[in-house]
Amino acid sequence: MSHPAFTVHTDPASGISRLVLNRPERMNTMEPTFFPALKDAVQALDDAGQTRVLVISSTGKHFSAGMALEVFAGGLSMLNTSTARQRQAFTAGLQRLMACFSVLEEARFPVICAVQGGCIGGALDLAAACDVRVCSADAFFTVQEIHIGMAADLGSLQRLPKLLPQGLVRQLCYTGERLGAERALAAGLVNAVLPDATALEAHALALAAEIAAKSPLAISGSKQALNYARDHSTADALAQMSLLQSAIFDIAEMSQAIAAWQTKQAAQFEPLAPL
Repeated sequence: MSHPAFTVHTDPASGISRLVLNRPERMNTMEPTFFPALKDAVQALDDAGQTRVLVISSTGKHFSAGMALEVFAGGLSMLNTSTARQRQAFTAGLQRLMACFSVLEEARFPVICAVQGGCIGGALDLAAACDVRVCSADAFFTVQEIHIGMAADLGSLQRLPKLLPQGLVRQLCYTGERLGAERALAAGLVNAVLPDATALEAHALALAAEIAAKSPLAISGSKQALNYARDHSTADALAQMSLLQSAIFDIAEMSQAIAAWQTKQAAQFEPLAPL
């Protein structure tokens, strides 16, 4: 499974999948076909049920420079908003684009985003939709859209306030300034800063392996509960948890996990059911 802008591979032994952006000569910019292709690729992984964790990484100097600027020069027909019908179509088209990154949140497995160099504009929308972000020392994050006269519209304005302090988010969104790696670590946007791209990849894969060794049923349920709790009150989230736990509680799975933990052996958990 691949696209001109990225490759996808799953290791069946570990359950670790990788999606690697591979157009470094174009700074891994995102053209119109990139978005539905990403959505289809992530949904295909989810449908198959074999993936326990997905690592999204990149090649070259920069993770991604975001939406290709030529898109705004006529690359998307939806950009015409001169009539009511065209504005209605714009809304529907934008919602479809948003869904291409929301799929990362909705997938049953955690997603780790490994960022080197620039994570710019639409790339930050992508990274914000992932479960965990790690980066190299030369990484920076920027809400680039404000520099070209538009509000970011693929999730950064909605997700960053759940990840960073309000004042910092607003400054980043209003100025488009770069948030460097160390400041991103201090603010909690990333979980680790590694010296270079090689160390970054090793760290991301080690973290992925640690997650993939756990019960995929328990991991998936935890992700579902965490997403719900982020967006609802504590009381509502606890009510949801009681129903969710009744659906996924598996004493046989727990017995297997406990035995593996006690003997310091790797458990052989069943993958998730295909969709």
